[in-house]
Amino acid sequence: MSAGPVRYGSWSKDKPGWFGGLSARAWIGVALSGLPMVLAAGANRWLLALAWAPAWAVLVVLLAVPVRGRSAFRWALDLLLRGIGGALGWTDWQSRAAAGTTGDLDDADLPGVLSGIQTHDGPPFGPLLARPVVVADHRERTWAVVARITHPGIGMSESTARTRMGIGLAELLEGAATTELVSVVALQVRTLPDDGAERAAWQQTHLRPEAPRLARAVTAELAAVMTHAGVRHEAFVTLVVPERRIHRQAKEAGGGVDGRARVLYGVMGEIEARLVGPVGCTSVTWLDSPGLASAIRTGFAPGDRAGLATAELAARTDSGIAAVLPMAAAGPTAAPPPERRHYVHDAWHSATCTVLLPDKGAVMGALAPVLTPTAAGERRCATVFFEPISSTRADRMVGNESMSSELATELRRRGGFRERAAHRRDAARVEGQDVRLAQGNALVRVSVAVSVTVPSTWSITDYGRRLEASVTGSGFKPLRLDLAQDSAFAAACIPLGIGLPRRRGAQ
Repeated sequence: MSAGPVRYGSWSKDKPGWFGGLSARAWIGVALSGLPMVLAAGANRWLLALAWAPAWAVLVVLLAVPVRGRSAFRWALDLLLRGIGGALGWTDWQSRAAAGTTGDLDDADLPGVLSGIQTHDGPPFGPLLARPVVVADHRERTWAVVARITHPGIGMSESTARTRMGIGLAELLEGAATTELVSVVALQVRTLPDDGAERAAWQQTHLRPEAPRLARAVTAELAAVMTHAGVRHEAFVTLVVPERRIHRQAKEAGGGVDGRARVLYGVMGEIEARLVGPVGCTSVTWLDSPGLASAIRTGFAPGDRAGLATAELAARTDSGIAAVLPMAAAGPTAAPPPERRHYVHDAWHSATCTVLLPDKGAVMGALAPVLTPTAAGERRCATVFFEPISSTRADRMVGNESMSSELATELRRRGGFRERAAHRRDAARVEGQDVRLAQGNALVRVSVAVSVTVPSTWSITDYGRRLEASVTGSGFKPLRLDLAQDSAFAAACIPLGIGLPRRRGAQ
């Protein structure tokens, strides 16, 4: 008899709060806002103290009570910044290619948080002497490489095979933490409508003119029906390395972009060996500049994949066909100011939300319904960001959390409050993390962003609601990223390792 599926859990909030769930900054704000009342009471000015008490209570609510993941003070600040950006025209964007002012075709031209991206062709890599593209993010001062992976999936796998793949992923992340170079490992999966480009090219090549007319009509009708109902899956892995971690080794490897690429190649070799081995991938292809440009373009415009695939297939037989997409044309032609709850890009619009991990844990493959489209023509994306934490920092984080847990337990005991099951569960979780950390396991920060993309003529409100329903039906909790849909779209749909800002205690 095979064992049941393994339930993964034992995770905690990234920033659990200094005391009582609030950070030290929030406690300082609460104390400073209550200082006038204390001073008035100390001076025996009781009427002034009583008059300030309601104002202090309102300030405490604004600072301490979260509303959809953010405090009211943070909401007001974000609304103010969004209004200033819109008034100054910072949120309206048009590509240089659409304006006819393109200079170097190798320069990336992307909107929003992707505007600091610059790509470089690395030195030859591997037995085929391919030249993977090295992505430099000048805003975050990081370097990244992207791979397209092929995996058979876990839908038909037994529990033992799924467990083995889960252990392989854990070993991959522990290896990334051991190198102390990789800051983020981003795994992105896309489920997009099947355009039938490869099938159409194959049929055009192998179609016999002497075939019966009825057979050809039936074949064309079946191809149209199956293409309309079919979906494709794409998966990418992105490795992100900060400049502060790589600059010393890059200097020893020759310096410059080539030196950084040579250091990255060593990490790529280790990650590729684990992807093909324990994780179970059948192929790992590190993208060059045209491949990355195509991945970025289809992220913004899923409908362009058919034309790109057709041109690539035709170029194999006709060298005069230009099948290479330049990096300058990889982004959208225009991106108007983002709406509050969705993002418009060319003839498409997308709604993105993060996924909060449940306290009860989850089994491998629980997010499969999130990647299942509810209608033909709908595109779903999900990106999981794994951030290995160094052993020194992990030990400090677990120690602080253990001390906070013990302090809260002691206060409840002295106050005569009964210890509830949730308190015992949290204490056991902290103890388990401490034990695993002492055994040499790595501590990894995890965040998940999911997105749905549909044509601009469809109701994005309806499909955004369907996405949230899929997340809820999978046992997770969705959180729509209001006022940040452009950054959220880049995190969920573009495989460049651009994550979400750490403004809340994400799990």
